[in-house]
Amino acid sequence: MAIRSTELPTRNKGNPCTFALTHTTQTHKLMHRTLYTFFLIWGLLVIACSKPADSDQPADYSVSSKDENVSLTFLLDENQMPAYTVRFGEQLAIDTSYLGIQLQDSSKLTGPWKVIGQETTPHSSVWEPIWGEKQRIWDEYTQLVIHLQEDKEKGGLLDLVFRVFDDGIGFRYEFPEQEGLTDFVIMAEQTEFAMTGDHTAWWIPANYDSYEYLYTESPISGIDAAKYTIDTHVAAERIPYNKAAHTPLTLKAESGLHISIHEAALTDYASMTLRVKEGTNTFSSVLVPYSDGSCVKTSAPFKSPWRTIQLAEDAAGLLTSSLILNLNEPNAIQGDLSWIKPSKYMGIWWGMHIGENTWEAGEKHGATTEEAKRYMDFASENNIQAVLIEGWNVGWERWFGEERDSLFDFYTPYPDFNIQEVVAYGKEKGVEMVAHHETASIIFNYERHMDSAYQLLQNLGIHAVKSGYVGPIIPKGEFHHGQWMVRHYRKALETAAAHQVMLDVHEPIKPTGICRTYPNMMTREGVRGMEYNAWSEGNPPNHTTILPFTRGLAGPIDYTPGIFDVMISLEDKKDNRVYSTLANQLALYVTLYSPLQMAADLPRNYKDQPAFQFIRDVPTDWAETEVLNAEIGQYVSIARKAKEGDRWFIGSVTNEEAREFAIPLDFLTGLKEYKATLYEDGADADWETNPTSINIREAVVKKGDTLTIKLAKGGGFAAMLKAE
Repeated sequence: MAIRSTELPTRNKGNPCTFALTHTTQTHKLMHRTLYTFFLIWGLLVIACSKPADSDQPADYSVSSKDENVSLTFLLDENQMPAYTVRFGEQLAIDTSYLGIQLQDSSKLTGPWKVIGQETTPHSSVWEPIWGEKQRIWDEYTQLVIHLQEDKEKGGLLDLVFRVFDDGIGFRYEFPEQEGLTDFVIMAEQTEFAMTGDHTAWWIPANYDSYEYLYTESPISGIDAAKYTIDTHVAAERIPYNKAAHTPLTLKAESGLHISIHEAALTDYASMTLRVKEGTNTFSSVLVPYSDGSCVKTSAPFKSPWRTIQLAEDAAGLLTSSLILNLNEPNAIQGDLSWIKPSKYMGIWWGMHIGENTWEAGEKHGATTEEAKRYMDFASENNIQAVLIEGWNVGWERWFGEERDSLFDFYTPYPDFNIQEVVAYGKEKGVEMVAHHETASIIFNYERHMDSAYQLLQNLGIHAVKSGYVGPIIPKGEFHHGQWMVRHYRKALETAAAHQVMLDVHEPIKPTGICRTYPNMMTREGVRGMEYNAWSEGNPPNHTTILPFTRGLAGPIDYTPGIFDVMISLEDKKDNRVYSTLANQLALYVTLYSPLQMAADLPRNYKDQPAFQFIRDVPTDWAETEVLNAEIGQYVSIARKAKEGDRWFIGSVTNEEAREFAIPLDFLTGLKEYKATLYEDGADADWETNPTSINIREAVVKKGDTLTIKLAKGGGFAAMLKAE
């Protein structure tokens, strides 16, 4: 079997401590010999490249990616303050941007700084995610570590670690163990991202409690939550700075360069937001604080999350990046992982949002034993592996009462719901139950019940739970995105893993690639999702053409697609609807990635509907992903190969404009023929006037063919290509 292995490093032009790696195909035996020689020689080179504090130091330190397309330069300015720049090809992508940390003890780690050492090392490996958009992920970068010491008597120590990938960079602050710095408090992080122009930005306001907004497209100078109409439907809101945005923040330069700023491995730190520095095109980090005004409470040694900058020549390039995942630690869950199952689910959920059912017990209670069985019958007959049950446990009737300090206990069902009977019935049908934990953001209440709640799920054989955090955090003054809650979300994740439970978290902290380390963290909301169409002015067609390039870059989205009754036929819902065609709803299963995908509509709306076959067929775990075309806010077309069988699925969505694409089928394999089932907008389809018009047809295609697809206004296209 051919193996991809690493050759000896070759010296780059420029800085003598910068190296590039080349790759070749060799035998397994040769790989071991080469690696041994590589590390022996490389260790000597690293030592040779480290400079003591009293030696002649270069003005800057530079490293490049493996393909030399991305390069980073670290420097100390004339005041001995640290900064960096980033180039992408011949372009300056990030101008001089300063770095720093402000501690509560203002006498520590303030600079000026001197470099007391540095190391440059390469890395190349391949890993296989438990589930994902790709079966194998290359992790290749050049790492530069800068050891800093304050240039004063008994100066403090700080390390800056940079990793330069072919598609961007990551960097973080590391606090070594040192005298005078044990427990400490970070009041602010002074990280900058200086853009080279007034780029186009796709942004949502930096609300410390929610991400559930429509994206605004504007120049950097136009980022202003007060200037634009901001949706008031979010359950909790704290926007301290109008000229600030959440990450991922995606930008496009006039040259066409695409940039996304985010963070990776957010595990015990405050979430980072980005504030525009007045009169500039520079973003400065703002950490979400505790109620006492501090941001991070920790002790040395300590590592911050990675600050990430993804770079691509075009929008499609952003979607193929694995940089965020690569900056997280490998899987930490030991033992049997068979309970971690990407799957499709449906649930007792949409009926509550459109007002047909209620969460609380009563005449319209949705979560009854009988209704749960009906859903499980339908799921079993239609290749859907699980059923979500919301409103099963007591407490919903007190939601708006004065006793909001303890609404739920998470293991007492309403009298009309027999959880043991429902779980047993599902097992007979081959369908699992997805439990629901709505915490109402009463964190102390959830934490005192957490172990018992997850133990109940494990005892019943329930391996998935959807958790919710609606409303302001209790205790009052803490925020969803501060370190206090980041620690809680991590505690819930680790507790779930200990009890073999997968998580789908709503009102979450944003994804930062933690699903690599804890693959039971399946999916999250953290987005303005489908339910807004049921009770607000709705999500316009361009919303789902923006999400893959913004929130989607952070990680899987539980957007809950698959609404077939797009006009919402209930009499009292005449003012509400879904702003897409039926074919568009199918395409979302491919364009918006999640290992747990919901068939969100009521079973009766799927019955006898030929288009439902696509939802029956589409998987949620992928071997390969190809971006066919993309333009942020306008359109995106993606092809994905299933892990099981030689099957490809295509999804394409557009905004309010109709489009026609020629899609080369170059991603198909060899000379074999594929039976293609095509789900396309009808000739008279239109998201406003005729959204359910759909044409389903079959064709035979092969590699080298070109597929012509037509998308109506607000429309879409979906296809399954199966090898004959």
